[in-house]
Amino acid sequence: MLEKFQVVLSVLIVITLLFTVYYSFRYRRGQDATTRGLYASRMNIAMGLMLTVIAVSQLFFFTDSVTRRIFGTVCLLLGLFNLFAGIRNHIHFSRQR
Repeated sequence: MLEKFQVVLSVLIVITLLFTVYYSFRYRRGQDATTRGLYASRMNIAMGLMLTVIAVSQLFFFTDSVTRRIFGTVCLLLGLFNLFAGIRNHIHFSRQR
């Protein structure tokens, strides 16, 4: 059961990584400032989700060590910040359309 959950988390990490890269390319290729802002906010949301899933996998499913706990906590804080900023910016740029 635990191995299946780790596989699911790994798949989620890869999927959110692909979304992050996709929106990063779309952001860099965008012409309009509003469109670029939307893609940047979506990139932040995907990156926040990715960092949060990485933190969950580090904090709960591997051997316990101080380094792993610190890394997981930092990833969780960065992920939540990116998620919050991405949602806030997405709302802002969606209203501009």
